[in-house]
Amino acid sequence: MAFKLNISTKDGKTYHTELESEELIGKELKNKVEGKDIGTDFNGYEFEITGASDLAGFPSLDSVEGIALKRVLLKYGKGLHKRPKGLKKKTSKLKPEGLRMRKTIRGKVISPANVQINLKVLKSGHKSLSDIFPEQNKKVEKKAEKEESKKENSENK
Repeated sequence: MAFKLNISTKDGKTYHTELESEELIGKELKNKVEGKDIGTDFNGYEFEITGASDLAGFPSLDSVEGIALKRVLLKYGKGLHKRPKGLKKKTSKLKPEGLRMRKTIRGKVISPANVQINLKVLKSGHKSLSDIFPEQNKKVEKKAEKEESKKENSENK
């Protein structure tokens, strides 16, 4: 089973990778995971599972036990971001009071039905993530080069 992993750091960068291992099956949200369980490149790292979703896009919620899909009555927040009828996006950016909806949510235990898993770095290892994922750094470097060229063009005018 292939999992898509989103690894986020404290400075706001997110690195994406795929994992063919089944080491994460059976772990729960908010659990800590050793980097060596994920791959040899992540020796010394420690991650926390912050979220997950399945193939249909149903998110995992840490208040729902097990691995199954369940219909849960939710208040505004995680898993529910809908506005009540009649409110436009521009007119109201506040959280609606009293809005509750029944939504389908997956349980907090990671199973083969999950496709995407979100991880947060708690402890860094020997290699930095930018060294582990050099192809994802190229995008950041290209953006920086474009911004510099725009600044130079605006100064020359």
